Amino acid sequence: MSGKEITIQANDGGSFMGYLALPEGGSGPGVVVIQEIFGVNKVMREITDGIAAAGYVALCPDLFWRQEPGIQLTDQTEAEWARAFELFNGFDLDKGVDDLEATIRALRATDGCTGKVGSVGFCLGGRLAFLTATRTSADAAVSYYGVMLTDHTGEDLKAPCMLHIATEDEFVPKEQQAAVHVALDGNPNAVLHDYQGQNHAFARVGGKHYDKASADLARRRTLEFFKRHLG
Repeated sequence: MSGKEITIQANDGGSFMGYLALPEGGSGPGVVVIQEIFGVNKVMREITDGIAAAGYVALCPDLFWRQEPGIQLTDQTEAEWARAFELFNGFDLDKGVDDLEATIRALRATDGCTGKVGSVGFCLGGRLAFLTATRTSADAAVSYYGVMLTDHTGEDLKAPCMLHIATEDEFVPKEQQAAVHVALDGNPNAVLHDYQGQNHAFARVGGKHYDKASADLARRRTLEFFKRHLG
């Protein structure tokens, strides 16, 4: 399965690329796939293809377009990591959320999308996925090892949200993990899963901390969650 690049209109003018992948049957609920700090690279495109293969119309938007449109980095060199953190530090969170709302609307209007749209994000995208559940019209959200979530756990979860938490996450200290649990355990819209002994990006194929068993479990939980909330 291979997707194609489409153009998404931003709410404040301009446009940006999104990588769109369709399910074999050509139609299904929508899922916005939210990038890590490396852009819409090979890893994110393959994740998007994988979501489509599970029966969803999947769309991965280029959220770094305001800084460097079309950038694709890997996690394999120090120079690329340095550039990725530059992009992360220069990222306008509010505009990013606005671009995700534009993406959700574009996906709902895409031929084949049956109407409901969820989101799934990784790292920076995990943070943004949580924010799609508090600030956008998304119908459900899944956050993989989202960073800086303690900045947002006071916001009202308007949509069901699943969090995949790596207990040894080098970018999310244990006190932050504990604070997220305190804030969200018991919230009827929140489902939290801890992955004991796993580090950040345990689901990134080819990454230093990739763990197939944990990645497969998280994917199974994610797809069950989407089936329940998106149809």
